[in-house]
Amino acid sequence: MNGELKDKVARGVAWSMAEKIGTMLLQMVVSLTILRLLTRDILGVIAVPSAVVAVALVIVDSGFSQALIRKKAPTPGDYKSVFAFNVAVSLVLYVLFVALAGPASRFYDMPQIAQFAPVFFLQLPIGALCAIQNTIFVREFRFALLSKVTFASSLVAGLTAIGLALAGFGIWCIVVQRVLQAAVRTLLLWWLSCWRPCGTCSRQPLREMAPYSFSLMTTDLISAFYSKIPQFFLGKLYPADMLGSFDQAIKLKDQPTISAMQAVQGVTFPALAKIRDDAPKFAESYRQIVMVVCYAIFPIMLGMSAVAHDMFAVALGEEWMPTVPYFEAVCLAGLFYPAAIIAYNVLKVKSDGPLIVKLEILKKGLMTVIFAVTIPISVQAVVWGLVAIAFCDMVVNFLATTRFTSFGAGRFVRTVLPMLLTAGAMYAVVRLTGLAVPGNALLRLLAEVAAGVVSYLLLSALFRLEAFGEVVAIVRKQFNRR
Repeated sequence: MNGELKDKVARGVAWSMAEKIGTMLLQMVVSLTILRLLTRDILGVIAVPSAVVAVALVIVDSGFSQALIRKKAPTPGDYKSVFAFNVAVSLVLYVLFVALAGPASRFYDMPQIAQFAPVFFLQLPIGALCAIQNTIFVREFRFALLSKVTFASSLVAGLTAIGLALAGFGIWCIVVQRVLQAAVRTLLLWWLSCWRPCGTCSRQPLREMAPYSFSLMTTDLISAFYSKIPQFFLGKLYPADMLGSFDQAIKLKDQPTISAMQAVQGVTFPALAKIRDDAPKFAESYRQIVMVVCYAIFPIMLGMSAVAHDMFAVALGEEWMPTVPYFEAVCLAGLFYPAAIIAYNVLKVKSDGPLIVKLEILKKGLMTVIFAVTIPISVQAVVWGLVAIAFCDMVVNFLATTRFTSFGAGRFVRTVLPMLLTAGAMYAVVRLTGLAVPGNALLRLLAEVAAGVVSYLLLSALFRLEAFGEVVAIVRKQFNRR
């Protein structure tokens, strides 16, 4: 990766990570406050509509934002055409989902769904209104601005949700939080962006981008739907409190992993797209991104799994202790997400759309088998199934990238294995610390966290991990720049 591009990527990731960490911490405060005030069965009710929104947002975008980022010089007409398409699709889906809310509430025996659906699904048209502004800022590498917008919208919505929860509004505090966050983000992006719908709106730009964008949409839609299959089926087969425990375990695990990967993915896709024709530089950049991201994610995932019992005891109390076994296991799935997502970015840059769709069909075939086996057994079986699915996703994506880069399986193992072993040693230190510190759960949790951080950094320095040196260099450069 050349120096200027590497600096852009480092700054972009730094700003995105700062926003994601800040937003993650804020969301965790909000989540923990709400979890303490609401019961597991109430939170189980919101899981199904949330899954619907996650899938619908993929349809609203339809892959056009990635197509615009990939395009060398989008015209005003390109932007306006995609804007009109996104808004129109979002309105159609909003009307459809509100109409289906009644039958869905009866199917799941959750009457609350029909009550809050008209408000909850407003996220779709509101989000569609700012998609172009977000795309333009990504193209311009203005991640600092996007980070501030995301954090500000999360802060406003989070504080409002806490106030509503304390006032006893129950599930409505979550509904208002989701819609308000989308609304504040949209307003800020319109205020900060110079872009307004102009130029000729026609079908021609959509036709030109459609082969690539619809291939991505198909892939992302399949992925989004399959990631929410457990919520759709568990909501029908198991009590609402078990669905609430499962859904919150997934969300608490996702907050650090998804936050980190969204930051890296948003920055690295346009960066890799710029050097797609320089094979040696592309392969080395790919390797470095995998190395640095895995170095950061591995200790977080294993660390959260190691301290899960004390973390839930301190933060949530007895009501949520049944969630601990789900959380301990599902954190292991987070070990495989970084390489899988980065490899997917490489495929989006280097391959054609049909290949990505074929790979998704293969992976979803494996997921179907795993879900068919695990869902009837138990919720815990589904959790372990998610770990297996994450591993398969990583393997399939990475092997597919070896067709396009010289970063092969051997180099991948040599890059990742030292960090995995170091994080595994840290996990053992944390568990031994928990056994050695009896009594108060808060003191034990603090001791475990301190032991994990210190042991990971010391082991990294002792064994001179390449990733450790790279991270230190990036941090120093950012501080020196200031």
